[in-house]
Amino acid sequence: MKERGGRLRRVQIGNALSAFGSGFTLPYMFVYVDQVRGLGAAAASAVFVVFALAALAVLPFTGRGIDRYGPRPVLLAGAALAAVGSFAFGQAASTPGLLLSSFLFGAGVTTCQPALATMIVRCTGRAERSRAFALQFTLVNLGMGIGALVGGQIVDTADPSSLTRLFTIEAVTFLGLAAVTGTAKMPPAAVEPAPAGAGAKRGGGLRAMVADKAMLRLCALAGLIFFTCYGQFESGVAAFATDTVGTAPSTLGLAIGANALTIVLLQMFVVRITERRRRTTAMAAAGLVWLGAWGMAVVAGLVRTEAMAATVAIVAVYALFGVGESLLAPTMGPIVADLAPSRLLGTYNAGYALVKQIAVAVGPAVGVLLVGSGTWPLYLAAMALCTLLIVALAVRLRGHLTPAQDNVRVLPVPQREPRPARELQTAA
Repeated sequence: MKERGGRLRRVQIGNALSAFGSGFTLPYMFVYVDQVRGLGAAAASAVFVVFALAALAVLPFTGRGIDRYGPRPVLLAGAALAAVGSFAFGQAASTPGLLLSSFLFGAGVTTCQPALATMIVRCTGRAERSRAFALQFTLVNLGMGIGALVGGQIVDTADPSSLTRLFTIEAVTFLGLAAVTGTAKMPPAAVEPAPAGAGAKRGGGLRAMVADKAMLRLCALAGLIFFTCYGQFESGVAAFATDTVGTAPSTLGLAIGANALTIVLLQMFVVRITERRRRTTAMAAAGLVWLGAWGMAVVAGLVRTEAMAATVAIVAVYALFGVGESLLAPTMGPIVADLAPSRLLGTYNAGYALVKQIAVAVGPAVGVLLVGSGTWPLYLAAMALCTLLIVALAVRLRGHLTPAQDNVRVLPVPQREPRPARELQTAA
């Protein structure tokens, strides 16, 4: 048990390093391509498109690799790709070079995610898994926040070498990920019967996952969650705040900071509550909290001429998003782990990550388009409807999960001992 805890700590340190690296550079990739290299907004947008496409290209193979070779070799390969891509990105000065390095960078970062998730499952039992995923989520948010803060102190658009240093440092963080987590020996995959509802008997790999109706329903719900929340967090909502409400960039940074602070302060408290509740209940509750966030966004739009009131409303939007995210963190990953047959754990984690990546790529495009066209009431109404659909799908998912998968604790019913026959005759 002590050895397993040491492995888990190394995995969580790896999660924090990976998040720090992403927060360190991702916010500054656009300005690096557009302003520092002077290649324009179109080239900068193409860099992000290629980054997302790289994820779609590698994830199907990532899951198969994890199932065949284990998560550690896949993590090492992903960390190496990310380190090479990040370093090359900081050196590239032309559009083709930036696109190629962006592809390597995106492929590496995306490869690491399901490998780390599989490592968490391997290092935990069912009882402690929710806490492990909640801690991972907290560390990821903390790492990205600190990374963005530190990166912002290094970036100087008038000095191209500052951006080169930025991406070089990130390459070093991925090498640190490989050294700390990639060298941790993982317990062997548990040999256990496939969970009820899993597609273990219907083939291997992606075919088995696609045949698993419970997993498909979970992926549909996850796609809607990532489209409605994470896909809007730094795009549609940020555009609404700055363009429609007139929120200053410094105030928007304060709101994003409030989101991270909410998660850090609430996460381990919330996980104690969700441990005693159905996971589907926690997901539905997250949807209701986000519905309140969209309601506050409506308030911000209506009172946008009142600077202080609008500012409070925008900060409340991001804080409420953080509350909902805290409810989700201990639920989604453990459900995927419980649905997956042990031999297909990598495939299930990669499939879940693929859905997440698609939703996060589509969400910003839809959000920015609706806000940019001046139809912010339509945007908020659409997001509110999507949030209501999240609540409905979470409740409907309940019927497709076993009690164990939904974190329902079935208490044994005490049986009364039968009275001896002679005692019964005496009583008569």
